[in-house]
Amino acid sequence: MRKALTHILSSVGFKRSDLVAVRNLPRYFRDWRCYSGKAKGALPLRLRDIYPALTDYEGAAGDSSTYYFYQDLWAARKIYQRRPSSHLDIGSRIDGFVAHLLTFMDVDVLDIRPCETTVPGLRFVQGDATGLAQYQDGSVDSISSLHAAEHFGLGRYGDPIDPSGHQRFAAALERVLAPNGRLYFSVPVGRERVEFNAHRVFAVESVLALFGQLQLVDCVLIDDAGIVRDVNPAHLNCDDLEFGCGLFEFTRPDLCG
Repeated sequence: MRKALTHILSSVGFKRSDLVAVRNLPRYFRDWRCYSGKAKGALPLRLRDIYPALTDYEGAAGDSSTYYFYQDLWAARKIYQRRPSSHLDIGSRIDGFVAHLLTFMDVDVLDIRPCETTVPGLRFVQGDATGLAQYQDGSVDSISSLHAAEHFGLGRYGDPIDPSGHQRFAAALERVLAPNGRLYFSVPVGRERVEFNAHRVFAVESVLALFGQLQLVDCVLIDDAGIVRDVNPAHLNCDDLEFGCGLFEFTRPDLCG
């Protein structure tokens, strides 16, 4: 109930940082007086120019512990090592993972949400990815979809309500992946559930079942504590995991090779 209340308050604009900001107001005014007392010959303080930054006093220089940071780095390094001639991304963060890729290759991006961009090398197409009808069978050598499939069919981003949206998307990915191609895929993993309308959380075995025609190359788990570890999916029980992140690399075996 507490978690649900926090989400509801956040959805109407209330954030934990609001409380932190109020708490730090006395420190802000102490610093103002201190600066004013030492400002001889320096730029003066004017009320019209104040810009209180009240939540950064105890902040770190950066955060490399988030799921997004590690998953973006994990997939970008794999694609860099493989150097495919082209790459298709579906629904991943453009200001994170896709930006990594653009440092060394062009990227085609498909998303149901609009994106106005003139970034060189980024080719964006707005569309529904659940069918990937614009791509022929076995035609795409390198595909990524990071922390996106869990939203499909829940309506969060204006997409149609479809309880099987993630399954239709997985079937489309299987269909279009080329022989010996690579699919880089991530979703929340843990106690299996739907947290409507934010996302789904999957058991690892459910993710593997979505891609029965593909072969697993690599599986990495980021657990509740942010610890990253390679795992053997056959020995992994997610019942005690609340909200981790599963990173999966799949390939389509070339049966004719």
